[in-house]
Amino acid sequence: MVSKVPMVTASFWVLKILTTGMGEAASDALVRWGGGLAIAVTALALGASFVAQFRAQQYVPWIYWLAVAMVGVFGTMAADIPHFLGLSLWLTCGVYLAAVLAIFAVWYRSEGTLSFASITRGRSERFYWAAVIATFALGTAVGDLTADTWHLGNLVSGFMFCGLIVLPLLARRFLGLSYVAAFWTAYVLTRPLGASFADWMGGPSFRGGLGIETALVTVLWGLAILVVALHLVVAHRRRAVRA
Repeated sequence: MVSKVPMVTASFWVLKILTTGMGEAASDALVRWGGGLAIAVTALALGASFVAQFRAQQYVPWIYWLAVAMVGVFGTMAADIPHFLGLSLWLTCGVYLAAVLAIFAVWYRSEGTLSFASITRGRSERFYWAAVIATFALGTAVGDLTADTWHLGNLVSGFMFCGLIVLPLLARRFLGLSYVAAFWTAYVLTRPLGASFADWMGGPSFRGGLGIETALVTVLWGLAILVVALHLVVAHRRRAVRA
């Protein structure tokens, strides 16, 4: 069966980080503009992107990355709910970590592996996207924890996660950490990394931000996504022609 996920390359990580930053900015802009209506429309868009992804017979770059981007936008809206309810970010991080570990446990028990190298249609694909959503929620909570509860601010948090995301690679290279564990650890860290810099760009100057309108921040990150995505589409088509 044909894999429905992209190869994990440098472009994959760049695009994943860009979608998290865009999702953070787009979520803020949409909620300020449309409130509950914007959330409802975004939820429908997320559902439509998942329908397209699950119906696809193989990896289609624009469909896959649209689904990831929509997880970034709607996921940010949903992940902010515990914060609005006044729940501790430590508690939120613990709950989301438990959810991630539970998904991995059920996935491994069912499939015998957590490998992402060859996700095909069916059960493995459902587990994969459940893990994507859960790790996104965990990364969101961790980013809010460092920026707000630890009072590091968005810019310092962003640089901190730039350093942390290298650790799984080093652990893989020098300590023998499994490829799967290194991947999912880095995957969690992409969310607070991208979102921290997006929040810094859109944050008010009196809080250390650049004060750029969140709508413009969304456009800037979206343009960067478009450039990298077009590169991936062209590369994917070239590989298909060669095959």
